[in-house]
Amino acid sequence: MSLSALFLSIALLLSSFNGLTLVVAEPIPSPSAAASPTVDLSYATYQGYYDANYSLNVFKGIRYAAAPIAKLRWQAPVAPVKNRSSIITAQKDPPICPQSGAAGTPKAYGFNSGPGDEDCLFLNVFAPPNAKNLPVFFWIHGGGYALFSAAPVDPRAMMNTNGNNFITVVIQYRLGAFGFLASDDVKNYGTLNAGLLDMNFALQWVHKYIQKFGGDPSRVTIGGESAGAGAVMYQAMAYGGKQSPSLFNNIIAASPWVPGVYKYNDSVPTQRYQAFAAAAGCGSAKSTFKCLVNADTAALQNASGTVSTSGAFGTFGFLPVIDGTFIQERPTVQLLQRKLSGKRILSGNNANEGVPLSPPTITTEAGFLGYVKTAFPGFSSSDITNLQAQYSYAGDHSPVSPSAPVFDTSGDSGPTAVNQSGLATGQQQRVFNVFAESTFDCPSYWLAAAFPQAWKYQYSVVPAYHGADLTAYWSAGAVVPGKSFMHAFQKIWGNFITADSPVVAIEDATAGLANATVPLGEYGNIAWPQYTVDNPVMMNLNETGGSLVQVNVTENLKYKVVLEPGITNVFKLADAYKWEGGRGKRCQWWSSVAAKVPV
Repeated sequence: MSLSALFLSIALLLSSFNGLTLVVAEPIPSPSAAASPTVDLSYATYQGYYDANYSLNVFKGIRYAAAPIAKLRWQAPVAPVKNRSSIITAQKDPPICPQSGAAGTPKAYGFNSGPGDEDCLFLNVFAPPNAKNLPVFFWIHGGGYALFSAAPVDPRAMMNTNGNNFITVVIQYRLGAFGFLASDDVKNYGTLNAGLLDMNFALQWVHKYIQKFGGDPSRVTIGGESAGAGAVMYQAMAYGGKQSPSLFNNIIAASPWVPGVYKYNDSVPTQRYQAFAAAAGCGSAKSTFKCLVNADTAALQNASGTVSTSGAFGTFGFLPVIDGTFIQERPTVQLLQRKLSGKRILSGNNANEGVPLSPPTITTEAGFLGYVKTAFPGFSSSDITNLQAQYSYAGDHSPVSPSAPVFDTSGDSGPTAVNQSGLATGQQQRVFNVFAESTFDCPSYWLAAAFPQAWKYQYSVVPAYHGADLTAYWSAGAVVPGKSFMHAFQKIWGNFITADSPVVAIEDATAGLANATVPLGEYGNIAWPQYTVDNPVMMNLNETGGSLVQVNVTENLKYKVVLEPGITNVFKLADAYKWEGGRGKRCQWWSSVAAKVPV
């Protein structure tokens, strides 16, 4: 996965393929273009560059809010200070925000704490020259609300695949303790969910300025992966779903990550606030909050990383909270009430979301139960018994030995994800699937059910771990997945952004390959019905052919990828409720215990 997402980096995946031919989209000719395009935003003038390879104007490092430092630490974002004295060069990525890692994960996974710059509220814009009233795609990167940046997010290939018929905006926002510190102190003297407010402020920036780039502020799609997808959910939930004016029409939620969501002054966020203050040297200060505001950034960055990496395997320390204003309810409550901004959603999950943020070394039932008790401390004994029943082997014939060969399930017959995948078997896979469904898969189902118009998909291209889909849309230079799959997937997203539907032409879904398999619909398009509770149909997106290559990241993380030549698409419609031995039923169970998770 790229450093723009919650889990394994694209660099990690691609590092195994040095020397192979890369997949690069063909550039689209532009009628005319300036070598150094400029844009006057009233508060400042920025000079970007023209990318002739992709026929796009690129502006990197545009400031959308004032530096959140000194007295603006843990305050709501405010407008940038005016700078009319000179033209500002916008031709390189902005500084990254301070990074706070995930607990327990090996360094090879790429979720490591690292220094950054608190002055990081910038965005990148990609727009075709001479654009006029084009739809806008607004991307929020993932990373557990703690990691990564706008820098690795490269939308140029996807824009080219769609004829450069939309504009893309990629933002940064405050991370870790800088964006998600919560307690009574923060409520009284600062602002809660500062990172979510940054995103919202950037959306307001789009409405005010995107016409300067040729965009239409009334046709905005917000998208994200992992925590980024959770973030777009929170933007839809903002102010009880009643934010006015509306800032977007459409949502793309890829693998929405929804871990425990607490009230701002519950014991969990309060304890993390106190631990952060102590680690930053402010634990015994007369005014803890004032001490933190005046503290050295290095001390704060170290404290954020220390707290974030001190929890259970794969967890992050600072997350969105219920603040009573921007976020007023737990997600499951508000989604069920359908109190949301936005008209339609494209909601997706991957086949193997449980990797790599759940423990990878569990082989026994005792180990499985220990994981459950750690991951869900609010569960009673009867809750745990019921969970075991939900994740029994009833539909899988018999338990699978941890030494049995791994292979991918079909989703609608044979062994299921409860017990089997291309990454693990037995109790280890049981852990992976509990984590996947409780944290990623079921939120994608709940989101799809909450909107007036919804389409649902699963990304099943091996290895399909959490984040593996990023190369399908940020694919400049990618070798995985196959070329035909990337074309189809990018057209699906592009059509949703520009035409409010992911239904694409058969020619695009097959990439012109006669041996591809896709569901046939009317008027030369694929068949893809909308998702509803009564008709929970989804599209399973996969490929076949090519050559399998083994990738060994660590002793506990090994998987295969498929490389060209010879790859072709295999798309099919499926019953999402019955998928993987009854995932829909298990998601209903998770909804019934949501207050104890809590989500």
